[in-house]
Amino acid sequence: MIGEMSLGKILIRADASMDIGTGHVMRCLALAQAWQDAGGSAVFALARSTPAIVKRLAAEGFETLAVAAEPGSAEDADLTAALGVHHSVRWVVLDGYSFDEDFQQRSKDAGLSLLCVDDNADARRFCADIVLNQNLHASESMYGERMDGSSLLLGPSYALLRREFNRLRGWKREFDSPARIVLVMTGGSDPGNLSAIAIQALRLLGRNEIAATVVVGGSNPHKEELRQRARELEVNIKVVVDATNLPELMQSADLAISAAGSTCWEICMLGLPAIVIDAAPNQLPIARELDRRLMAIHVPQAQATAVHLAAKIDAILNAPEVLRHMSQRASEAVDGRGTERVLAAMESLMRVVHRPYSGLTVAR
Repeated sequence: MIGEMSLGKILIRADASMDIGTGHVMRCLALAQAWQDAGGSAVFALARSTPAIVKRLAAEGFETLAVAAEPGSAEDADLTAALGVHHSVRWVVLDGYSFDEDFQQRSKDAGLSLLCVDDNADARRFCADIVLNQNLHASESMYGERMDGSSLLLGPSYALLRREFNRLRGWKREFDSPARIVLVMTGGSDPGNLSAIAIQALRLLGRNEIAATVVVGGSNPHKEELRQRARELEVNIKVVVDATNLPELMQSADLAISAAGSTCWEICMLGLPAIVIDAAPNQLPIARELDRRLMAIHVPQAQATAVHLAAKIDAILNAPEVLRHMSQRASEAVDGRGTERVLAAMESLMRVVHRPYSGLTVAR
């Protein structure tokens, strides 16, 4: 078992930026926290990042290393493998859309165990020991091209949730009072400024009984503009930057307006009814599947105008049975133990072997 052995160190290679957002790093943060809590340590290797992400990782006690290479390049792959060897890591974790088969193979050739966190099988062929896809649309058919012995962890039962959500496992949402509290979460950087559209939609509702909290990531370039806009409107809207009490905000809300990224699995665990917007192309399959399974309502980004969004919010807040049904369906899909299951799968594959790297001992 995990607690009966020294976990050692893992190297996480992921990026964050205004363009790609912060989701890759933040879900890997959940894995790093769990590894840390089980007695191991983690280091993050970043070719692109934001000051807010570096600050968050440092606050969590994780070292960050700058990768001076174009993400996904051969140089990046070699540097990542070299960092893994230098730090004597037990695992390299890759999370991003630039890490193709060649990139993965370079880590394997260095004698490193490899976990790929994936969404849409963009690499086509995988050389990883474990491929993790936590999304509802994940299927074995997506990964027909992978090395022999590669394990698949598929679906939201493996959703990577940060440790602040652990205490809320099994919590049940009640629907005793009218729905009136809205929580807006449009990603760590929100390049499309969906938060501004949501604020305008709430203003158009014209319902004074509705209170809203807009959670803005520290990497969002519009945060001051959003604060000013919320102050100017005659509605009860509060803008919170880098919220430290996100689980509590989700608990108290009746409805979320969210980008269709990794936050969806936090929303599902807490049974929070949601309107989800595909803020990036990779989020579209997630949003569509949540809608198809009646776990959330999908508003395509092309239709995410203030007028259309206001109409959706108004309709769902006045439909308690729909809210209740979405909540039940969502909470059934995510129990909050996904990170534990991923760690157990990693531990089951850890066998100490010796490689010819100055006596380096790694696990695979």
